[in-house]
Amino acid sequence: MISRTRKGVFVVSISVALGVAGGYWLAQPRVSSVPDAAPEQKPESSVDRKVLYWYDPMYPQQKFDKPGKSPFMDMQMVPQYADSKGDSDTVRIDPSLTQNLGVRLATVSRGVFASSLDVVGVLAFNERDVAVIQARTAGFVERVYAHAPGDVIKANAAMADILVPEWAAAQEEFLALKRSGDAGLLAAARQRLRLTGMPAASIAQVERSGKVQPNLTLTSPISGVLQELNVREGMTVAAGETLARVNGLSSVWLALAVPETESGSILMGQAAEARLPAFPGVVLKGVVSAILPETNPDSRTLRVRVELPNPEGRLRPGMTARVSLNRSTEQSVLWVPSEAVIRTGRRALVMLAEDAGRYRPVEVLIGQENDGKTAILKGLEEGQKVVTSGQFLLDSEASLKGIVANSEEQSPPSAAASSFHEADGQIVEINDKEVTLAHGPFKTLGMPGMTMTFPLATPALMLGLKTGDKVRVAVSQTDDGLRVERLDKSGSQP
Repeated sequence: MISRTRKGVFVVSISVALGVAGGYWLAQPRVSSVPDAAPEQKPESSVDRKVLYWYDPMYPQQKFDKPGKSPFMDMQMVPQYADSKGDSDTVRIDPSLTQNLGVRLATVSRGVFASSLDVVGVLAFNERDVAVIQARTAGFVERVYAHAPGDVIKANAAMADILVPEWAAAQEEFLALKRSGDAGLLAAARQRLRLTGMPAASIAQVERSGKVQPNLTLTSPISGVLQELNVREGMTVAAGETLARVNGLSSVWLALAVPETESGSILMGQAAEARLPAFPGVVLKGVVSAILPETNPDSRTLRVRVELPNPEGRLRPGMTARVSLNRSTEQSVLWVPSEAVIRTGRRALVMLAEDAGRYRPVEVLIGQENDGKTAILKGLEEGQKVVTSGQFLLDSEASLKGIVANSEEQSPPSAAASSFHEADGQIVEINDKEVTLAHGPFKTLGMPGMTMTFPLATPALMLGLKTGDKVRVAVSQTDDGLRVERLDKSGSQP
C-alpha cells in the first residue's frame, strides 16, 4: 500500500513539472518567426518639433544654432523647442504638486526698513571730562588731605595746602596801599596779586579781612575719580607743576569693535542701546559720538565710540555691555524674506511666482539685511510673489531648461558676440585646421580651464608654432562653437 502511494505522488510531481515547463515555453516569444526588428524610432512629436536653439545646461546663457558637443563641457547640447516658447523663460509646476514639493510664497512688501547691529563694548572714561590741578606759583606743601589715586571725590574737594612766600610780601603792599586810599595805586597792587597767580577769591578775602593770606588750598573743580596725586607734605612745588588729575563720571564712553563689513552702516549720532550684565533689565540709551579713522589690522574691526550718560555714577570703566546699534531708513523700501534670495557669489536671484504655476528667475539688487528681511533696491515691484521655500529646486530646473535671469547691466548680445575671449594655454597638438590646447579659464565666458580642440580661423595662425609652445589664445563665439582668432606665442617648453 505504501509503495502504491509513493508511485502516485511521483507521477503527480512529474505531471506538474511538465505542465509548468510547457507553459513557460509557450509563453516565450517566438523569435525565430518574427522578422528583423526595425531600429527604434523617435516619437513623431519629437521629430516634428522645431528647434529654436541648442544650449549647454551648465552654461545656459550661451545659445548655439547647431547640435553637437558643448565647447565648455564634454556633453551633448540640449535643444530648446519652438512649441515651448511660451514656457521658454519660466518653469512650470502643476499647482496641485506645489505643496508636495514644499514650495512656499511670500509677498514683496514696502515699508521703513529698520536694522540693528549687535556688538560687544567696554566702558571707559570720558577723556573729554578731565581736570588737571596745577600749582599757580612756586611754594611749599604744608598739608595733604586724605586722598589716594582711585578715590571718588566730589567737586571742590580739598587736595593740599600750599604756602606761597611770594604772596605774603605782595599782600602786605596791597593792604598798605588800601589804607593810604590811593585808588590808582590800589588797583595796580591788585593786578600784581593776580599776576603772581593768586585766585580772585583769595584776593577778595584778603581785601575783606585786612589780613595776609599766604596759604593756597588746591581743590578739584569737578567730581570724579582721582587718577593721579603727585604731591606730598613738605615737598617744594614749581609754578605750573601738575599735582593731581581727575576724571569725571558724569558721562562715560562705550568702546565698540564693529566688523569692517558692517562699518558702512554706522553713522554719527546713530542711536544705541546698551545692556550691562551688572544691571539686568536696564536699557541705557546713547548715541554714536565718534567713529575712529583706523581699523584694527588683527581683528579687522572698526572702533566706534558711544557716549552714555551716568547721572548716578553707577557706570564704571571696565564694565562690559551688549550694544544694539539701531538704524532705520528715512524712506520706505521694498523688502523680501532673506530666505527668498539665492546668492550665487556673483549676483542675487529670486524665483518670481506667476500665474498657472509658472516661476521665473529674476536678478535683483539687494540692500541691507536685518531680522530675516532683505531690502530690494532693484528688480521687483510691490505685491509680487516670490518663492521662499523650494527656490533652489526651481532654480536648478531653470538652469536645465536654459532659462537665464538677464542682468540690467549685461552688454547687448551683438556686442558680446563680437568680442574676443582670451586665456593662456599650451599647445598639445596643432595643424593647419585646428589646435588642441591645455588652456586656463576663459573668464569672460565663465568657462573653466581644460584641454580641448578648437578650429583655426585661418591656417596662417599655425606658422611659427609647435607642440609645447605657450600661447595667449583669443577665441570668438560662432554658430559652430568657439574658434581661434589669434595665437600669440609667449614662450616654449624647455
